[in-house]
Amino acid sequence: MKKILPFFSYLFHPIFIPLLGTLFYVLLDATYFTPQQYLILFLQIIIITFLLPIAFFYLLRTFGKIDNVMLSDISHRKIPLLLHIMLLSVLIQKSITIDRFPALYFFFLGGLFSALFAFLLLYAKIKASIHMIGMSALTAFIIGLSLKSQINTVNLVAFFIIMNGLVASSRLIMKAHTHKELLIGYACGLIPQLILLPLWL
Repeated sequence: MKKILPFFSYLFHPIFIPLLGTLFYVLLDATYFTPQQYLILFLQIIIITFLLPIAFFYLLRTFGKIDNVMLSDISHRKIPLLLHIMLLSVLIQKSITIDRFPALYFFFLGGLFSALFAFLLLYAKIKASIHMIGMSALTAFIIGLSLKSQINTVNLVAFFIIMNGLVASSRLIMKAHTHKELLIGYACGLIPQLILLPLWL
């Protein structure tokens, strides 16, 4: 089991969470868009939350500012988190706006607050688990989408609750986080989503 668990850290790496959130938004809520609008939506998400961060990752690694994709060192987290905050800000101001994609807008707004909390905690020498931030936020978002659309997603929610546990276990096995850091990360991801939930349900 110890050999299998690290796989879940890579499978649900935080860089995939925006794309997964968008995918479930399209599947569970956005039923009135054309194929062209879906394509543009996914292209925006892929470019801003996936391709640009990867490009900056390799740039920062070249200059020795980060060591690996898991960002195990606290000092290596500041620049990537700041970049993530900036990219999410651009995304919700220019692309995923409240009038066009209300539920998705609040998902990313919650993600922006979570990233801000995680960034500020670094100055207190607290390394919140970004993996758990992403997993808890995504799970809360899926639950919210199922409530809004009145779709039975019990199996899907159960699957992600199990995945939350497996990702947390993988971070412990890899010695990337303590129990406290996992709980802090979970709270950072979950609380903003719960606070914003009534605004789009």
